[in-house]
Amino acid sequence: MYEPIRTKSVHSTMAGTPSDFPHRSREEELDIQLAGHLAALLTVTDELRALSPSADLDTAAERLAAQVARLRGGRTPLRAAPAPAGDPAALHRRAHTLAGRALVVAASRADTAAAILAAQRMDAHTAALSGPKAYSTAR
Repeated sequence: MYEPIRTKSVHSTMAGTPSDFPHRSREEELDIQLAGHLAALLTVTDELRALSPSADLDTAAERLAAQVARLRGGRTPLRAAPAPAGDPAALHRRAHTLAGRALVVAASRADTAAAILAAQRMDAHTAALSGPKAYSTAR
């Protein structure tokens, strides 16, 4: 009824051969992913700093850059000087989303420092979206 398979299975031929490319561990993959999320958050933070400079954003940018450098083995992230243009509310929403993604990855790899930083940035961007009244009562 069916014709028999005449060639060897792909799975059996691949099982015994060593791979041609290096594999990364789960922790290394999570480090790469977390560094990417934090670097993206740093970029949005720099854009917000260009729109409305503040000491809080300056401190956040320094802390984010330090975390990215730590995760990338000491290599500091590339940073551009963005032009002061864009919608601050849209940037805060984007930063909140990126901080949430970073928080999820940091929690899954048990990186307390990065998780705390991401949670603080989420709170700061939520407060910025809520307005000055909500921010002053949250403290």
